[in-house]
Amino acid sequence: MITADGLSMLALLGLGIVLTAQSRCLQIRKLPFILKHTVGTLLSRDSADSKGISPFQAVTTALAGTMGVGNIAGVATAIVAGGPGAIFWMWVSAFFGMATKYAEIYLAVLYRKRGRDGSYQGGPMHYITQGLGKQWLAVLFAVFCVTCSFGVGNMTQANAVSTAMETAFSIPLWLTGLGAALCVVLVVFGGVKRIARCTELVIPFVSVLYLCVAGVCLYQNRSLLPGALTLIMKSAFGMREAAGGVLGYSVSGAVQLGLSRGVFTNEAGLGSAPIAHAAADTKSPAHQGAWGVFEVFLDTIVVCTVTALVILTAGGGTLWQSGADGAPLTSLAFAATLGDWGTRFIAVSIALFAIPSMLGWCFYGESALSWLTDGNKRAIAVYRILFVVGIGVGAVSGSRLVWAAADTLNALMAAPNIIAVFLLRRQVLAPNAVFSTKQPRDFHRSQYAK
Repeated sequence: MITADGLSMLALLGLGIVLTAQSRCLQIRKLPFILKHTVGTLLSRDSADSKGISPFQAVTTALAGTMGVGNIAGVATAIVAGGPGAIFWMWVSAFFGMATKYAEIYLAVLYRKRGRDGSYQGGPMHYITQGLGKQWLAVLFAVFCVTCSFGVGNMTQANAVSTAMETAFSIPLWLTGLGAALCVVLVVFGGVKRIARCTELVIPFVSVLYLCVAGVCLYQNRSLLPGALTLIMKSAFGMREAAGGVLGYSVSGAVQLGLSRGVFTNEAGLGSAPIAHAAADTKSPAHQGAWGVFEVFLDTIVVCTVTALVILTAGGGTLWQSGADGAPLTSLAFAATLGDWGTRFIAVSIALFAIPSMLGWCFYGESALSWLTDGNKRAIAVYRILFVVGIGVGAVSGSRLVWAAADTLNALMAAPNIIAVFLLRRQVLAPNAVFSTKQPRDFHRSQYAK
C-alpha cells in the first residue's frame, strides 16, 4: 500500500514528467547550454557582489543540503528496504527531477527581491505569493520548511554521523552530536556568505575524494558490475526469479523507496534548493536553472549510483543482504574491499558531507522563518538554538524513526511547491525562458539595477 508520502513522491514524478514533456526534454536537448554555463564556468568562478553570493557558491550551498547522508546512508537504506530495484527508480526520479529543479530555480530567481541588508531573498514563499497570489499556500510551505529543517536538515544528518563515528572510532553518540553542533554554531552566525564560503571549500573536495575512493572499490570488483546492474534492472520490475534472492520486495516498495530517497538526495521539487539559488548574483534565471540540472545529475546519477554499486558488488555481491542497514552497511561495503580504513573513510566522509548539509538546511529554515516573521531577529535566534539542540537529539535517536520522520516531512514540504511549480510552469516554459540568454519579458530588472 502506497503511503501519503509515497503519493507525494508520485506527484513529484508526475510534475517532472509534465515539465520534461512540455519542454521537449530539456535535460537532453539543451545539454550543450547546461555544460557551457556550469562546468564551463568553473575555472572562471564568477565573483559575487558585496551582498550576494556567486552562482558557484549558490550551487555548493544547495549541494551541501543534498550531497550528504542521503548519498551514503540513504542509498543503503533504500536497497535494504526496497531492494536493488529502488536504485532504478532513483534514476527515474533524478531524470525527471532535472526539469523540476530547473523550473523551481528559474521561478526563485525570477521572483526574488532585495532584503533589507541588500542581499537577494527568494524561494517558493516568494513565487507562490507573487506569482499565484496564494498567501496561505506560501505560509504552509514556509511552516513545513522550518519543520523539515529539523528532520531532514539536522536529525538525519547527525544520526548518520554519530552512528558512523561510533562504528569506526568507538566515539559515544552524544559526543559526536556535541562536536557537530559546535561546528554548526561556528558558521551559521556568520550568515549566508560564511555558509557559502564553507560549502565552496568543503563540498568539491569531499565529493572528488569520495568518488576517487569509491572508484578504487569498483575497479577491484569490476567483474561483478554487470551482475549488479542486471540485479537493479530486474528487481525494479519485480523479475524476482532472475534477481538472485531478491524475494519479498514488491515493485511498489521499490518505486516508493527509490522515489523518496531520490528526492531526499537531490531535493528536486522539494523547494529547498531554490532558496539558496535565489541568493546568487546570477545573470539570468536560465543560467542559474542550468546549475540545478547539473546539481541533480551529479548528486543522484553519479554519487548515489557509485555508492549503490559499491554496496551491491561488495563481499561477492551478497553483503547487502547481511542485515546491516544505512551508514553501517556502506561502511561494511567499503571495508570489504579496502580493509578497516574503509570504515574510517566512510565515517569521515559522512561527517564532511553532513555538517555542510546541516549548514545549508539551517539557512533554508532561517529564510522561511524570516519570511514568516518579517525578519524578526529574536525568532531567528530561538530557531538557531533549537536547530543546534536538534542535532544532539538526532545523534542519539533511532535511525529508522529518524528516517521515517524525514520522509513524512519531505512529503509535507513538497506538496505546496508541487502545486506552485505546476501552475506557474508556463512562465518557465515560455520560448524565451527555457535556457535562453535573454531575460524574459516579465523579469524583475529592478533587482539588478539596484
